[in-house]
Amino acid sequence: MGTGYTAMMYDPTDVETAISDIGACRYDGIEIGLGKVRDNDTATLKRWLADADLELYCVMSEWIESDEAVERIVEDVPTIADLGTEFLGLLPPQRGRYDEATVETWLSRVSDAALDAGLRPVVHHHGATAVERPSEIRHYLDAVDGLELLFDTAHYYPYGDHFPEGDVTDAVERFGDDIAYVHLKDVAPGQGFADNRDALTDGDFHLDNVINYFRSFTDLGDGVLEFGALADALDAAGYEGHYTIEIENQTEKRLVHAKENIDRWNELSVDGR
Repeated sequence: MGTGYTAMMYDPTDVETAISDIGACRYDGIEIGLGKVRDNDTATLKRWLADADLELYCVMSEWIESDEAVERIVEDVPTIADLGTEFLGLLPPQRGRYDEATVETWLSRVSDAALDAGLRPVVHHHGATAVERPSEIRHYLDAVDGLELLFDTAHYYPYGDHFPEGDVTDAVERFGDDIAYVHLKDVAPGQGFADNRDALTDGDFHLDNVINYFRSFTDLGDGVLEFGALADALDAAGYEGHYTIEIENQTEKRLVHAKENIDRWNELSVDGR
C-alpha cells in the first residue's frame, strides 16, 4: 500500500518535472495518462521513475469513445505493460451517446487485452459518462470479465446515499470486494451543484453544468468529504491497495499542491481518525 499523485496538471512535454516534483514530495507512486506515455520514450520514462524512486501505479487510458480509440489503447497495451505498471485505467464514453452493449464491448476489448498482458483493468466511474451512478458501476463490473473498480471519492460523492453530506463510505459497503485502486480528491459543492449533476446525468452538457460540476473538485481538506471515515471503512473491508491523490484544478504552484495534499492526506486519514 502506498500513496501516489497524478501527473494530470503537467503537460506532456513536462513529464520529467512531474515525476521529479512528485518524488521530491515523498510520494510512493505516480499515475500518468496514456497521452503522456505516447509522447515520451519508454526507456526515458523508466529512467525518470527510477531516479525519483517512484512506482508507476496506473496508466490512464484515453476516453473510450470509438472503435478507433479502443484499437489505439489495445495497441499500446504492450508498452504500458513494459513500463511495469499494475493498473490500466479505463475512461468510459460520454453519457447517452452509446447503448450498453456497445460500452460493454469496448470495455471488454480493452479489459481482455490488459489481462492478457498481465495488467489489472480498472474502470474509472466518472460524472457525465456511461459509468456514473452506483447501479451503472455494478452493471459494468458484472458484465465485463476481469474488470475491477477504480473508486474515485469526488466522482462518487454526488451519487452516494449520503449526499450532500461528505460521507462516501456507502461505496465501500457496495463495492468493497471490487475496489482495486483509489483516487482521492475533495469536493466543495457550490450553489446549484445538484442541479448541475442532474443536468449532466440527463445529457445536458451545457458549459455551465460542466464547469460548475468539475470546478467543485478541490484539494484534500478544502471540501466536505470525510476522509478519516473513508479510510476506516476501507481498512475494515480489507483494502490493501494504493491511494492516489488526483488534483485537477490547480495549474499554478503544482509542487506546492503536491506537497500540501500528501500532508493533508496523512492528517485526514491518520490523525483525523
